[in-house]
Amino acid sequence: MFIPIGNTPRDYAWGSLTGISEALGTPASGSPEAELWLGAHPGSPSRILDPASVGASTLAEFVAHDPEAALAGVQGSVDPVSGAPRLPFLLKILAAGGPLSLQAHPSSETARRRFVEEDEAGIPRDAAHRNYKDPFHKPELIYALSESFDALCGFRELDGTRALLAELAGRASGADAEAITAFASTLEGDPGEALRRAVTWLLDGGDRAEVAALVTAVVTASADDDRLEAATVRDLAESYPGDPGIALSLLLNRVRLARGEVLYLPAGNIHAYLLGTGVELMAASDNVLRGGLTPKHIDVPELVDVLEFSPLPVPYLEPEAPAPGLRVYRPDVPDFVLAVVEPVSEEPVEVPLSGPAIAIATAGSFTLRGAEGESRVERGGSVYITPSERSLAVTGSGTLFIATV
Repeated sequence: MFIPIGNTPRDYAWGSLTGISEALGTPASGSPEAELWLGAHPGSPSRILDPASVGASTLAEFVAHDPEAALAGVQGSVDPVSGAPRLPFLLKILAAGGPLSLQAHPSSETARRRFVEEDEAGIPRDAAHRNYKDPFHKPELIYALSESFDALCGFRELDGTRALLAELAGRASGADAEAITAFASTLEGDPGEALRRAVTWLLDGGDRAEVAALVTAVVTASADDDRLEAATVRDLAESYPGDPGIALSLLLNRVRLARGEVLYLPAGNIHAYLLGTGVELMAASDNVLRGGLTPKHIDVPELVDVLEFSPLPVPYLEPEAPAPGLRVYRPDVPDFVLAVVEPVSEEPVEVPLSGPAIAIATAGSFTLRGAEGESRVERGGSVYITPSERSLAVTGSGTLFIATV
């Protein structure tokens, strides 16, 4: 069954005025449009455009009322705590007009354990200070739709961080140079322990006046510096003046994706999207542990507990190419897979499905044929595909994204 769906973009303050409308060819609202959610997550479930066809007005209602048709028992389709049916992935079009918060997400084991503990402690699930809104992990990938997509992603190798701090200290003078040099000196010894100390000191454990002095120093030293890291410091200081996350950004990989490049962010990876439009695919969860660049709740001990402090290279996700016109991005989790279809001929592109799927076109138009039916998807249109279709034969031209499991 093919079920046309739609939604209204979420208007978070960091959203772009034009990113989603330009990506999908839809009218701009004139207000920030941050994320278009396509899925059954209760935070913003997709609307079913023809409710009478399935007896439900949203995808969440369809999943709840007819889980066998909607999900067919695919792995991850049952909440382990409540037993309720769920779609294990959430697809978004994300458009950042400015920086999102520094954040990380827990592992499955941590999320389930801590969710139950917070329930038992009587913390309301909608409380602003609650860390775990559900018992699920939230790994995610981001595919750059815009010509460039900027992000901070994971801790960089400490040699590079120390060299960057030394250069900034050289641009500074007096107390500013001393503050930067003193911070750099804490990054000696075991890399994981050094990073843990530095993050804890910046966010919670250090003298607030000393942290503020460091933030001021790195902002001042970054003036007239054309490196991406320095430009990021200036941008963050404009959006979140005085925030410790400004200094923390210097510990992280600074990434500029070209269109079509993909990052994969597993549990424990600290990251922040900075600017650009992308297709984001994730496990369906609301569990976010923040580490700065936000007015929202920050639980530093919990964040430090879930962070992966090992330095790592930029975690690009490379595609499989099983057929002409088809690229498949398959991370090391069972919750989601992203297929990108860009036909190179009139021959159908065959896309196998192992469960439910959601397709959205960002360019051109397509015909999707499955075992039971077919659907036409134009630019900006999206459709939910039930597991009974089993596979897709896709014809047309343009770019089609298919999220599945």
